[in-house]
Amino acid sequence: MVTVLDTVSNKPRLRHPEKAHRPDQEVLRKPEWIRVKAPTSKGYLETREIVKSHKLVTVCEEAGCPNIGECWDKKHATFMILGEICTRACAFCNVATGIPGPVDMNEPENVAKAVREMGLKHVVITSVDRDDLADGGAQHFADVIGAIRASSPGTTIEILTPDFLRKPGALEVVVAAKPDVFNHNLETVPSNYLTVRPGARYFHSMRLLQQVKELDPTMFTKSGIMVGLGEERNEVLQLMDDLRAADVDFMTIGQYLQPTRKHHPVKKFVTPEEFKSYETVAYTKGFLMVSSSPLTRSSHHAGEDFAKMQAAREARLKSA
Repeated sequence: MVTVLDTVSNKPRLRHPEKAHRPDQEVLRKPEWIRVKAPTSKGYLETREIVKSHKLVTVCEEAGCPNIGECWDKKHATFMILGEICTRACAFCNVATGIPGPVDMNEPENVAKAVREMGLKHVVITSVDRDDLADGGAQHFADVIGAIRASSPGTTIEILTPDFLRKPGALEVVVAAKPDVFNHNLETVPSNYLTVRPGARYFHSMRLLQQVKELDPTMFTKSGIMVGLGEERNEVLQLMDDLRAADVDFMTIGQYLQPTRKHHPVKKFVTPEEFKSYETVAYTKGFLMVSSSPLTRSSHHAGEDFAKMQAAREARLKSA
């Protein structure tokens, strides 16, 4: 198991203590279509320096995203607020699990400075789960959004939030801050929740997305899942119907990649043709935007996809 330096005690600790005693899982050989080159470009190195100089955390690094080389080369990064330690222990996730440290009150301004310095036209902000906080970190999300708005008023803001489970009033605080896109990932089909996402509840997450539209019908909503976790095709299609019933605009579908042998195993590498089929079906169900490919991730090409989603809404309104 990987060890990391605890930011509070300054002592080494296990990144995933809850997984330490699990038996090693088989790791399937990756097919050609899922392999990416190690990042080495000048743009990647410059982005890494900006992130480090502002003492920021990115989900690109913490989750081991395969697209980090491509995105950072273009000066695109997804900032992970509220620390790098999550209070949940999802079976698929590579973000460290444990007791988080105190919230960094300078983080909103530091994120805003990095956004301005990188010249981002569209920024994605996500976070770890903070079940230890009374509001789950909702006000901190709002503060980050406010700081970016003040510093870079032309930048559109996409947030990828936790589920705010048992945090009454938290969602309202975030929606009131008016991000341009509200994303909350379902991650997988309902039948997998007990093994893949045990700390969450499928219908709570679905209801969260529905409530965003009830609070602000103009706000774009987005959700994503991973495939290759043992789901059946008909379950994915039903999940699409559930999302459309909640009036979700944008769906992402990507291949699950196993971070370590202690994590949930990859049950299948879904082919590019199957991903294309999911995309076709999703569009027929009424989504404004669909991103479905082996390397699709929530924030991959987020800026370009946001522009396409805006255009699709405008076209639909004109034809109505």
